[in-house]
Amino acid sequence: MSDDDDFMQDSGDEDYDFEYEDADEDESGDIGIENKYYNAKQIKLDNPEEAVDEFLGIAPMEQDKSEWGFKGLKQAIKLEFKLGRYSDTVEHYRELLTYVKSAVTRNYSEKSINNMLDFIEKGSDNAEAYQCMEQFYSLTLESFQNTNNERLWLKTNIKLARLWLERKQYGQLAKKVRELHRACQNEDGSDDTSKGTYLLELYALEIQMFAETKNNKRLKVLYQRALRVRSAVPHPKIMGIIRECGGKMHMSEENWKEAQSDFFESFRNYDEAGSIQRIQVLKYLVLTTMLMKSDINPFDSQETKPYRNDPRISAMTDLVDAFQRDDIHAYEAVLSKHPDVLADPFIAENIDEVSRNMRTKAVLKLIAPYTRFTLQFISKHIKIAVPEVLDILSFLILDKKLNAKIDQDNGTVVVESASDVERLRAVGEWSSALRSLWQTTLKSEGLRANEPSRFPFESSVGDEGRSTGPRARKEGRGKQPAKWVA
Repeated sequence: MSDDDDFMQDSGDEDYDFEYEDADEDESGDIGIENKYYNAKQIKLDNPEEAVDEFLGIAPMEQDKSEWGFKGLKQAIKLEFKLGRYSDTVEHYRELLTYVKSAVTRNYSEKSINNMLDFIEKGSDNAEAYQCMEQFYSLTLESFQNTNNERLWLKTNIKLARLWLERKQYGQLAKKVRELHRACQNEDGSDDTSKGTYLLELYALEIQMFAETKNNKRLKVLYQRALRVRSAVPHPKIMGIIRECGGKMHMSEENWKEAQSDFFESFRNYDEAGSIQRIQVLKYLVLTTMLMKSDINPFDSQETKPYRNDPRISAMTDLVDAFQRDDIHAYEAVLSKHPDVLADPFIAENIDEVSRNMRTKAVLKLIAPYTRFTLQFISKHIKIAVPEVLDILSFLILDKKLNAKIDQDNGTVVVESASDVERLRAVGEWSSALRSLWQTTLKSEGLRANEPSRFPFESSVGDEGRSTGPRARKEGRGKQPAKWVA
């Protein structure tokens, strides 16, 4: 990167090649202009106002527009913007654009303008700066449309659309995206395969917009259309965005498997692009693992293993560990200790399902030995409110995972094992049939039918379906429950 681009920001979203050193040592350049430029650079940190005057003094020294005047204007514009001199910034940017037609190469001018727009965009933190930035975009689009530089025109428009997405100005974004789609089509309305990279960027913008506005119907159509684009070698960050939104779409449909697949692909692409968003998507991947109730550790794969001990995701690592061990107390402790986990709205929206699954499993595990217990007993041991205990038990009963009756007035629950009732009823019927056969045999042999039976398997079944025979008494069944918990 050249020394004249100290303010240059990362423009990796648009420039997919590497930027090499600029040839600043132009031996054919005027030595006086060159010295003035470097002298201005030396004082710009300590005395930016004087440096601006020095940089602006380069252009009048030129006989013809040259690269030195272009560089001087670039530096002056960035300093003026930092100083809040927005009207001067716009005027000198207008002058800078006159250099791109002949004074500098097309590639150098494109990269410089892209970086200039990135710098202005990231520094627009007030209304006046934002207005200045909009003027920059307007001047840039006008300049490059007149010079038939379609590539930079498309890139600048995509930057503008991305800005509107960040500011949630969806009306302007939708209008701009439609305009750009038309620019990426052939005369017959089909997609121009030579502009596949721009198409994917447009799809990524639209997909993000529909994900934020929760328009899943349109999101699904665009997501599938984006995956069918084969004419481009997209920047991995673009595919990371598309896959991330796809994962969120599948999550909203409770399609955990597809969501996990998309989040994994998104993570891989973000990781390849060096984007910090890979950490957030990795958290989503861990979340889907828990929603799938999977025993597979998401950090076992080669791609995710290096992040197992990353402090930024330690909370999610501890959560999935507690989840897979069915340790409700450890799980709740992690959430209490790391409230920042719920700072992400998407995680906060979906973690309730995981917590519900954990508490449901904990309730089933706790009540397994008992046939009677109180709601307060569960509330105390699992540390959840009684209304939530009641809600979980009601769900288990409706889902036929628990055969029980709840007495809300007394706050008690009585468990009735359907499997035991059916088995005991069958045993009773079997015993009755054998007793009839035994009595018939006795009659045929001339014995009295009313003599006490000595049939070894005989037992009786109570009116309520509870066995009162010796085996039932031995197993604790009958009139008294196995255990009572208050």
